[in-house]
Formats: sequence, C-alpha cells, structure tokens
Amino acid sequence: MSTRATGKSGTSQRTCAFCQIVSGDAEARVVFEDTISIALLDNRPLFPGHCLLIPKRHYQTLADLPEEIIGPIFLNARNLAITVERTMKADGTFVAINNTVSQSVPHFHIHIVPRRHGDGLRGFFWPRRPYESENEILAVQELLSSTSK
Repeated sequence: MSTRATGKSGTSQRTCAFCQIVSGDAEARVVFEDTISIALLDNRPLFPGHCLLIPKRHYQTLADLPEEIIGPIFLNARNLAITVERTMKADGTFVAINNTVSQSVPHFHIHIVPRRHGDGLRGFFWPRRPYESENEILAVQELLSSTSK
C-alpha cells in the first residue's frame, strides 16, 4: 500500500478532491493503480476495506465515461471486488455507483464494500417503494423500453 504525497506541485487549481489525488496534490491510501484508474481506501468507510475506484481523468458520472474506458474500469472493479472479498475474508461485496444524487465527490467512482452476513446493512440503504399497480409497472416498462438505446 502506498500513500500519495501532498503538495507535489503546490499550485494545483483543481478543486476536485479525486483529481487532486491523481495529481499527487492530496493524500490517499492507494491499493491499486494502472494507466486508467486508481483504487484507494475510502476515508469514511462503511467497513474496513471499503475502496473507491476512480478513473484518472475527470468524468462526473457514468454517462460521461468514454466507451474506451468502460470495459477496462469495470474489469478493474471486478478484480478489486474479488481482491477485497478474499483479502478482507468477507462473505461478499457491495459494488455501487452514485450518479449526481448522493455523489459526495463529483468525480465518477465505484464503491467496493466488503460485506458479511449479519453486518447490519440491509440491501440498499434506503426504504424501497413498491409499484402501486400493474398499470404503473407497465407504464414504466413501456417508457424505458421505448427510449433505451
């Protein structure tokens, strides 16, 4: 594990916390790095081993990712999830992406969280809302299927 040094250039005008980590202007506990991405320990983890995988270039949301890095970044996410599960001796992992809403840093990132049976997290972290009727289900299905790429 490495720690990225702070203040490498001292003149970075970037305000994105993750871009500052990539440039070396902010510290992070890096657990993986390749040409397109860096994985680091979350500084406010749900559990020890909670990692964030970020692209080195700034993209705000999943929709902003260029096609050429979608495959490689998700391959890295899969490999990191396997590593986190094995290394942390977890029963599984929770892999999540926030897009704009609940995205505390406006830079695309994937959470990889080690999970254990009985760890206290319940599925998603918010109450679920069932469809009110079969008609609502059909309307949503029609809307999404007619506008999908």
